Amino acid sequence: MTDTATTPASPATRNDGPALPPPVPGEKHDIDSFGGRLTYWSAAPAEPSYEPPLLLIHSINAAGSAYEVRPIFTHYATRRPVYAVELPGFGHSSRAKRQYTIRMMTDAIHSVVAEIQKAHPGQKIDALALSLGSEFLARAASETPAAFRSLALVAPTGFDKRNQRWTRGSRAIPWLHSFFENPLWSEGIFKALTAKPVIAWFLKKAFGSPNIDQGMLDYDYLTTHQPGAQHAPYYFVSGFLFSQDILRIYQDLPMPVWFSHGVRGDFVDYGFKSTVEGRPNWTVTVFQTGAMPHFEVPAEFMRAYDEFLARVTGPSGATL
Repeated sequence: MTDTATTPASPATRNDGPALPPPVPGEKHDIDSFGGRLTYWSAAPAEPSYEPPLLLIHSINAAGSAYEVRPIFTHYATRRPVYAVELPGFGHSSRAKRQYTIRMMTDAIHSVVAEIQKAHPGQKIDALALSLGSEFLARAASETPAAFRSLALVAPTGFDKRNQRWTRGSRAIPWLHSFFENPLWSEGIFKALTAKPVIAWFLKKAFGSPNIDQGMLDYDYLTTHQPGAQHAPYYFVSGFLFSQDILRIYQDLPMPVWFSHGVRGDFVDYGFKSTVEGRPNWTVTVFQTGAMPHFEVPAEFMRAYDEFLARVTGPSGATL
């Protein structure tokens, strides 16, 4: 089912949480999935576009939402169909108290890809993901490579030299999750971690600078104060959503891949980047920014992505 998101949801529908407005300017779609109600957003230019659809996937953290891809969404919606998913436990998707897993996040991407394919039969998809979202996108693309024309991984996790075990499974620490979800303090800890000054502190670490995006700070506060907002983040901080074998999956991707990252902040450990550099289907771009180059240098970011996509399609428009 679909509905057009033109006004914020009322507080009454949010069980007394603050109203959460749309993260991007587009149409809201709700579908059923293994992870419960799954929300994605879409927009397209007024005139028909011959460019393939673009799927955007946010990162995973306490405040993950499609707002993180807003500059990319608004830029490309003027020239091609664009979709942004909010993964289970985040944004407008279901935040039920349940187990959040790598499989659930990967299947959420499969579900949205299937919806996009219904709307654009016969077309392959370009997909872009941020940070840990890159791991889920890469896994989905490795399972259904025919669905994807290209991948873009922005500040992807999994290239650091810590905890690389090359085996299947997650990096889960069950006792840590049990500690966080103790009903005596579960909501209290999350409330402390998502106070606005604390969110601003985390954003400064991600941007590697005090010059953070104010709109993101405001939206992060709202999205972390929705009922059930703590459940998926607690699985994140307990390691359940990190894959031990992701580096192997990255290396085996057959389609063109754009890997971009910044050099400032806490997310600059790409010690295993050399495992994909030089591969014929991989392009690596380094921005003099933090982990959100599309917010800091949007024009430079879009230009670099466009250059990559131009090489994917080739001068005649045929996919390379």
